[in-house]
Amino acid sequence: MCGIVGLFVRDPSLEPEFGSLMSAMLTTMTDRGPDSAGFAVYTHGDQGTLKVTVRIDDPEERDRHAGALSDLTGEKSSVTIRNTHVVVATPVDQVSIVQDYINNTDGLELVSIGEHMEIYKDVGLPSDVSDRFGLSKMSGTHGIGHTRMATESAVTTAGAHPFTTSTDQCLVHNGSLSNHHDLRRRLAKDGVLLRTENDSEAAAGYISSRLMKGDTLDAALEKSLDALDGFFTFVVGTASGFGVLRDPIACKPAVMAETDQYVAFGSEYRALAELPGIGKARVWEPEPATVYFWER
Repeated sequence: MCGIVGLFVRDPSLEPEFGSLMSAMLTTMTDRGPDSAGFAVYTHGDQGTLKVTVRIDDPEERDRHAGALSDLTGEKSSVTIRNTHVVVATPVDQVSIVQDYINNTDGLELVSIGEHMEIYKDVGLPSDVSDRFGLSKMSGTHGIGHTRMATESAVTTAGAHPFTTSTDQCLVHNGSLSNHHDLRRRLAKDGVLLRTENDSEAAAGYISSRLMKGDTLDAALEKSLDALDGFFTFVVGTASGFGVLRDPIACKPAVMAETDQYVAFGSEYRALAELPGIGKARVWEPEPATVYFWER
């Protein structure tokens, strides 16, 4: 079943409220996905700096590893602990140092890398997940979120959305893909590494592979209509905005709202009902097999 939300801020004065709005939207989708939740927050970022988000479940080990990462990357970097996740903001030329540390240390899992993007996800009710990471207090330019009702894989933090397979890009998905195992084999040949059995990660990997081959996001989403077999609604986050795509049948619910201040997506209208100015918004349903994209 699952629930998806997305918010793209057009009016900079709304950016400080981004987190509180996203938190409310995500919580509203609880009954579509009560077992785990996650969200991607995009900010203006700092040019030349990448944010590496890593999950460390053991609280005692978390503090130790955060200190070690701080020592490794030096005074030009910053390390922020948000519950089970640690965000290392470091110059681009030091990202490989952080990745090597993660890859060679037990108990650490890479979550995301981006100049603008941070991803947080965990098992539990969406409201609890939002509270653990302090979503309501975050500022942002845009973001996407997901509440999961696991039907085809285990309830784990790694299996929660969003999924990312490239820098500053991620995807949330409502639906099911029937050819994701074949897709995994093809993606492996393109050098796209998938870390879970979730079909949604394969979809994220496919879009990344098309971008690596020079496609625009619009073109990558268009090609996914032929490459991906199943039913789906995708919301894709990028450094500059977010895109929406529904399969040709469009059996999964989706609704959009637009004002001068924002563009918002929800699996159901009630996820949008508390947004400012919603009474005067243009509210509409995305067409099947049609790519939509908003960027700054």
